[in-house]
Amino acid sequence: MLFRSLLDICVLSAIYRKDSYGYRIIKELAEIVEISESTLYPILRRLEGAESLKSYSVEHAGRLRKFYSITGKGKIQIEDFLDNWPKMERIYNYILEREDDKKGVS
Repeated sequence: MLFRSLLDICVLSAIYRKDSYGYRIIKELAEIVEISESTLYPILRRLEGAESLKSYSVEHAGRLRKFYSITGKGKIQIEDFLDNWPKMERIYNYILEREDDKKGVS
């Protein structure tokens, strides 16, 4: 569940500054996470269904290319994630400390 939410935020962030399309989103996210078309397109459909983004088509090289743009609701999702990040970081550090304690015990 958490990883799915992180992927949603990554996808929204990829189109935050500039509308984009599937292949470009995959290429942009490749720097941080490996995501395939079979993973991306269900995410895009889910985010569109939740009104976090909207789509439109543009003709490119004689074919229609589907572009995605973030909505106000999608921007709020990113803001909520960022607002909750300090809590997530505390949880991460707690888990990491427990693992370090475990490694130190023989």
